[in-house]
Amino acid sequence: MEAAVQVRGLTKRYGDRVVLDGVDLDVASGSVCALLGPNGAGKTTTVRVLTTLLRPDGGRVEVAGVDVRAHPREVRRRIGLVGQQPAVDDVLGARENLVLFSRLHHLDRRAARRRAGELLELVGLADTGSKPVRQFSGGIRRRLDIAAGLVLAPQVLFLDEPTTGLDPAGRRDVWEAVRALVAGGTTVLLTTQYLEEAEQLADDVCVLDGGRVAARGTPRELTAAVGGDRLELVVDDPARATEAADLAGRVASGPPGPPPPVRGTRVTVAVARRPGVVGDVVRALDGAGIGVDDVLLRPATLDEAYLRITGRPDQRTEVPA
Repeated sequence: MEAAVQVRGLTKRYGDRVVLDGVDLDVASGSVCALLGPNGAGKTTTVRVLTTLLRPDGGRVEVAGVDVRAHPREVRRRIGLVGQQPAVDDVLGARENLVLFSRLHHLDRRAARRRAGELLELVGLADTGSKPVRQFSGGIRRRLDIAAGLVLAPQVLFLDEPTTGLDPAGRRDVWEAVRALVAGGTTVLLTTQYLEEAEQLADDVCVLDGGRVAARGTPRELTAAVGGDRLELVVDDPARATEAADLAGRVASGPPGPPPPVRGTRVTVAVARRPGVVGDVVRALDGAGIGVDDVLLRPATLDEAYLRITGRPDQRTEVPA
C-alpha cells in the first residue's frame, strides 16, 4: 500500500544531545499509526519534524509525497494538526468556529459556510446550533477541534494526545470521529497516553525509546511477541504464591521471560496456546497441595507488550506521549 508518511534515517540533535537517532517510519495511506514511547523518547520531536515545525538534521522525510525540507509550504497544504490544547473559541458556537477557521485558511464567505456545514456533519455535530463551545462536554469540544484541523481536507492528520483528560464517553466520541475520518480516506498519525486507545484505533504501532524505533507492528503482532495468552490464578495461601508461580510457569510452558509476577495471592503466568493448558496447571497445583480460588485466561495486552519492549516493568500502563 502506498505510504502517506515515509521516514528514513531521521536524526535530530539539540546541541550534543541526540533526540532522534536514525528513525525509520512508514504510515500507509488511509490507516492509523500510533506513536508510543516514554517521556523523552522523541515522539513530539518526530511529529514536529513531520509537520514542518522543526527541520531535521539528517535523513529523508516525506509527507503526502512531499519532502518536508525541500517543500515545507506544500506539505502544510496537505496536512492537518490537532494539538493537545483546544484551538476553538469558547464564546463562539461550533459553526461560527469552523467558519472562522475556514476564513483563516483563505476560503471566501460562501465557501467557508459550506465547509463548516460539511465538517459539522462529518464529526456528528450538525445539531449543536449556536450554543457556545464553553457549554460543550470535553468529548464534543475535542471533536470540534478535530473538525477545525480538517478545513483543507488534509491527506494526513496529526493528532497529539487527542483524548487526554476526557472521560470514557468523551474518549469514545473522539474514537468515532477518527474512525469516520479514516473510513473517508484520511491518514492519521497519533500520539496517545492510553494504550487501549492504540489497540482500538491503530492499524500499526511504532514504539520509540531513546530516539530509536524499539518495536513496530500491528497491536496483535506486538502482543504475540511477548507471549500471547496470560493465565491469572488466585491461590488460597499467600505464603505459597511464589511457589505456585514457579510451578504454574513450568507447566504452562509459555515463552521464556522474566519470573511470573506475584501480587499477594494473585499469580500471572504466560501460557502456550495448546488445548488443556489451564487444566494441566490447576491439576499440578492441586497435586502440590496449593489450592486455587479463581482462574482467568486472557490474551496479552498492548500494555504488557509496551512495558516489555521499553524495559519498564514498573511503569504505569498509561504512557506519557
